[in-house]
Amino acid sequence: MPYLFTSESVSEGHPDKVADQVSDALIDNFLAYDSKSKVACETLVTTGQVVLAGEVKSEAYLDVQDIARDVIRKIGYTKSEYMFEANSCGILSAIHEQSPDINQGVDRTSPEEQGAGDQGMMFGYATKETENYMPLALDLAHKLLIELAAVRRENKEITYLRPDAKSQVTIEYSDDNTPIRIDTIVISTQHDDFDQDETMLAKIKSDMINILIPRVKAQLKPELQALFNDQITYHINPTGKFVIGGPHGDTGLTGRKIIVDTYGGKGAHGGGAFSGKDPSKVDRSAAYATRHIAKNLVAAGVADEILVQVSYAIGVAKPCGVFVNTYGTSKVNMNDGAIARKIEEIFDLRPYAIEQRLKLRNPIYSETAAYGHMGRENQVVTKVFNAGKKNEKKVEVELFTWEKLDYVDKVKAAFGL
Repeated sequence: MPYLFTSESVSEGHPDKVADQVSDALIDNFLAYDSKSKVACETLVTTGQVVLAGEVKSEAYLDVQDIARDVIRKIGYTKSEYMFEANSCGILSAIHEQSPDINQGVDRTSPEEQGAGDQGMMFGYATKETENYMPLALDLAHKLLIELAAVRRENKEITYLRPDAKSQVTIEYSDDNTPIRIDTIVISTQHDDFDQDETMLAKIKSDMINILIPRVKAQLKPELQALFNDQITYHINPTGKFVIGGPHGDTGLTGRKIIVDTYGGKGAHGGGAFSGKDPSKVDRSAAYATRHIAKNLVAAGVADEILVQVSYAIGVAKPCGVFVNTYGTSKVNMNDGAIARKIEEIFDLRPYAIEQRLKLRNPIYSETAAYGHMGRENQVVTKVFNAGKKNEKKVEVELFTWEKLDYVDKVKAAFGL
């Protein structure tokens, strides 16, 4: 019997994502000036106020206020009527030095024996459902908001948009787990104030359906375009007016959108957030490593859908265990336990090895902090820090290294494919 599955996304102007982006901008700046930095940084945003807290061990000195304001400005909080504005918001820093009790479990004389920064389990997932090996509902939810932000910045076709927004996509699947059609699309977007409520709400709904949706649809392959039809249920700003939003409407905190950041509810999640953490924290680095493994295994033809779990003890380099679930889609003549053991032979899952393989000691994290950490485009870019100042620094970095299909040949050889 057909079934429905739903995933949501939030925009870069959502208060939790504002917090994530500030935290990851701090990570990038620390790593740009000291690649050995150890950082765990949390951000809180509310009406007219930003609070930075966390632990840092670094040789770099940062103007954290300037970094935070730059992030907020780029997102689009630049008007006083938003009640949260880049130039005027108060910024309180409570960042202090990292506990030596934690650091002694991470640093080692031999870098290869670097211990995990914490205990816990991390999951990576991949599916053949989309070109980027991501669940379709989440992929579409992200695309809607990426395009909505582009429309907002253009300020031509739609001129009343504000930065905060959320989306949700429900897809109907057949018994064999194939997407049949899009059942429901939800979009809630913050907007400028207006006098005629009903007239303007009708315009917003019309603009989302007749301007935004066609722009997103045009980016998709024909087989995905076919999932759109006139039977879709649309809920556009279903509560009515959405003028008060962003950090003024809701307090935002780093790490509260972990399902948006990963697989939209598909697969599993170990519970650890990513943003604000340097790669010695396996919550982040091992989640990227398991995504890299799952994606390469699916691309190599080991299975159509794969979940990979890895777990660690704090201060210990070797993982406690590796688990695999292929959901009955395996194409190789071995059970999931044997596949897990084969993964341990192919991929070194010690924290230092992950950092080196995926180039995680580079300032690559600001780009991850909105629209998902997984399924993004691997590319090389040049980033500039403190532009125009005497300590300006340009760094060429490779983004989203965990999305590379660079182990497909090794996987095929190991599994005899």
